[in-house]
This record gives sequence, C-alpha cells and structure tokens, in this order.
Amino acid sequence: MPPLSWPTTDSKNFSLDASGVAGFFGGDEAITAMATVHLYRGRRWLGWYNSPGSYTIAKEFGKISKSRLWEGLFPGSNHDPAVAFKLDVMTGPKYVASRSGTVMQQTGHFAHLLTQEADDLTPVSLPATRTTANSRISIISVPEIAYENLLVQTMSIHHAIFASFPILVSISACIFSAFSADWYCFAMILLGIISSGITCFVIGSGALGIETVKNPAEGSPPGDGILLTQNGVIILKGKEKDVNAITKGKFSLQLKGAPEYTAVGLCSLLLEVQFLLQLLLIPQGSLFGQIMFLISVVASWAYNSFLASLDKGKLQRKLFFDTIGLHQKAMLGFEASTRTSMAAFACFVLCEDLPRPLKGIEPMKFLLEFLPNETPVWQKWRAQVVAQVEKEENEKSIFQPGNVDMSGLNSSEQALLATLLQDANDAYKGYLKTRDCRQLLKIAEKS
Repeated sequence: MPPLSWPTTDSKNFSLDASGVAGFFGGDEAITAMATVHLYRGRRWLGWYNSPGSYTIAKEFGKISKSRLWEGLFPGSNHDPAVAFKLDVMTGPKYVASRSGTVMQQTGHFAHLLTQEADDLTPVSLPATRTTANSRISIISVPEIAYENLLVQTMSIHHAIFASFPILVSISACIFSAFSADWYCFAMILLGIISSGITCFVIGSGALGIETVKNPAEGSPPGDGILLTQNGVIILKGKEKDVNAITKGKFSLQLKGAPEYTAVGLCSLLLEVQFLLQLLLIPQGSLFGQIMFLISVVASWAYNSFLASLDKGKLQRKLFFDTIGLHQKAMLGFEASTRTSMAAFACFVLCEDLPRPLKGIEPMKFLLEFLPNETPVWQKWRAQVVAQVEKEENEKSIFQPGNVDMSGLNSSEQALLATLLQDANDAYKGYLKTRDCRQLLKIAEKS
C-alpha cells in the first residue's frame, strides 16, 4: 500500500491566502475597539499591532472627514466625531422641571446614562397594602459642578498590560518573517502595525469634553425636576446649571483638523492602501510568512474582541459621574408597589422642605404627568394628594375615605377611590419613614 501524502505540505504552491480575510475579518470588533480609544488614559499610544478589519475601519471613520475628496472616497452621511465613536447616540426620557416649567420631551445621552445607573441601584421597598406593578423611584442629588475646571476623568492605564499581547505578537511575527527572508509578509505585517498605530494615535489625540448649557439665565429657579422612565421616575435635585449637565449635556470630541478632519481622512486612506497591498502581496509570501501574518491578525483580533466585550455604557457612566463628582452616596433608590403610590411619593419629595403655602410649584402638574386620567375618581384622588402636599409636613394623613367628598360616585367608584387613597396613604407613610435617608442625601450634596 503506498504511503499517504498530504498535498498541503508537499506542494510548494500552497498558499493560505489570508490577505482577503484580513481586510474584512474582525471589522466590527475593530471598530468597537477603536471607539474605546478616548475612554482610557494613554490608549492612543497602544495601537501598534496588525489589526484586522482595515477596510471596514476606513469606511466607517472616513465619513468623519468633510471635503469633496473624502466624500468621494468614503461616501455616506458625515458623522460628528462624538456620534461616530458612539459618545452621543442615545436619547434619554422626558424631563419635567418642577420650578422653571421646562418640559423636554426628549433628553440627551447623559440622561440615558443616568437612567441606566438608576436601574442598578438597590431599591428600598416602600410600605404597600397591595401590589400591581412595581415602580422604581430614584432620587439624585446633583452636585455643584465647577465648569471652568471641568476635565473628563479617563480610565486608568492598567489596560496597557493587555495591549502588550497583540503588540508583542505582531512585532515577533514581523521579526520571524524577516529571519525567514519573507520580505512580502514582513512588509505587510509592518505596514499593518504602522497604519493601525498611526490611526489610533491620530484619532486618540482628540480632546474629550462635556458640552451643556453652563450659564442659565440669571435668576433661574432651582433645576429640580423629574425624568419619566418606562418603569418609574428619577427625581433630580440641584441647581439649574448643574441639572443641565444631565438633561442637556453630552460628550464632545474635538479632533485635530476641524472642520475637515484631513488627518482622519489620510488615516482612512492609509488603511485602504494597506488592505489593497495585503490583498496583492500576501499571496506572494511563503507558507511560513503567511502563517506569521495570520497569527498576528488572530492575536490582534482577540485583543479587539476583548475591548469590544467591555460595557461601553458602564465606562461612559463612570467617566461622566467621576467628572461631575456624582457619587453613589448621592443616589437613593425606592420601589413602590403601585404607580399611584409612586406618583404620590414623588410629589411629596419634590415639595419637601418648601415653605407653605407652596409658591412657584404646582403639584397637580406632576400628578397629571404620571396619571392623566380625567375620570371623577382620579380627579378627586389628585385633589386629595395635592391637599396633603399643601399641608405642613408631619401633619396627619388625610387619605381616609371619610375626608373625601364621595358625592356623585357610585359604589364601585367609591371602592376604587378608597383603594387609590390607600395607595397614597402608603406613599405618605413611606415618605415619612425614609426621611432620614433623604437627609443624608442632602448632607452628601453639601459635601
């Protein structure tokens, strides 16, 4: 029986032909990894490895450049740098100010980040007689923000340990290719290292900042208000200029060469040239050189995949909160067993410590935001909640059915109103019970 022979090992013409794969393989991971370059301190210096997906990266970030030349090479709508790097792409919930009358049907990226953080808070359960749908209530004490000295606090440089892996593998593959006299693969690995490193440096040199309305009109009332989320409400407490950072703020990214961003266009062009040269020259290399090229690409893809797996929203939340000085101790989370209890509790908190009779704030306005039902039962319920809010704090609850005019209601409506009043009474008990927690929140705000 003749011995078995393996064509792949015996044939001198065998080629991996990994060049075409390198331009597209790992493109999405590479784009997501590149989007972290502004979040970590020193990340711009750590792009010196043979990253895959050069063609995909070029097409994605080439759209940042704005001129006829770049629009011809990279067609498509031009992206603002902050949008291109996913720093300003999300919208937040509706915001209603309690004192200024401002109503924003849609807030910005930072409000979205805050809602994510509020969802992660461990809630304290409020007193409950019945349970329908649990509703979250978060109270955020927004700190005083010194905009004149505001610098975005990027993450630490500890990630450099992980970045050393693809860098060392790419450089080693390049050296081994040179030792085997495979100058095609040596040159293409080196070109991949240089083009990736330059692109990472140029893009990473952008200045990350916070853009918001820093100077509201003189004499503006406090910025207290509510963010209406899908499953609850976030109550904001603070000055107008500070609350603006959440409701109207977003990340800004100032790249060099604005407004045309020629440097970014040149980097994208370099990546496309890299893709074309690799497509032509890698098949000319030896099997060993192609294996070295493939190893460098796979190692770089593994690192990009690691960066892509990181929770970008969580990273952005930490950067934003650290920058404005918003810490965990300035956030409280509660959970009401019904939406009516949530609405009443939020109304009590918004009017807390305000002199009576109330001026410049309309509790009825907030109740209508939560529960706009216009039936007689709901009208009487809202009127009773407002009456309780208007009273001096610590006064006895008036949510007993005997304190409400039931005229004009049939028996089923009276039963419903009694149930809703009990929900409001539970909210009032919870409001009084959690007062110490909220006092600690005020102390945290002042500190």
